[in-house]
Amino acid sequence: MTKTGILLVGHGSKKEYNKNLITKTAEIIAQKNPDYIVRCGFMEFNEPTIRESLDLFKQDDVDSIAVVPLFLARGVHIDEDIPGILGLAPGQKRGLFPLAGKEVPLVYADPIGPNPLLADLMMENAKAALDLI
Repeated sequence: MTKTGILLVGHGSKKEYNKNLITKTAEIIAQKNPDYIVRCGFMEFNEPTIRESLDLFKQDDVDSIAVVPLFLARGVHIDEDIPGILGLAPGQKRGLFPLAGKEVPLVYADPIGPNPLLADLMMENAKAALDLI
């Protein structure tokens, strides 16, 4: 049975808690979505790299891959660096990934951006902080 691969991409950091944010988020996604194969990869400082994680999908029976950056906003990494690693031209969101003698669709998601869920989360954090008063 084929599944969809999800690659959660983080920037990477010398601080371990930043890596843990990405890996734990990937674990939560995988637990809540068992029909997907979820991996994470990093731009720099941490392993696995984006390329290494993509290559791990070659061991799986996936029919497509979605690359999802865990970044808040657009920038050089989102618009140029990550698409370059994925083999996509700047501004391109769709491509193909070679996998076991075939090519599967690869799509590149947008960063989080001004999302109402993010606003709700910020209010939740503000209220928790205000409870300390």
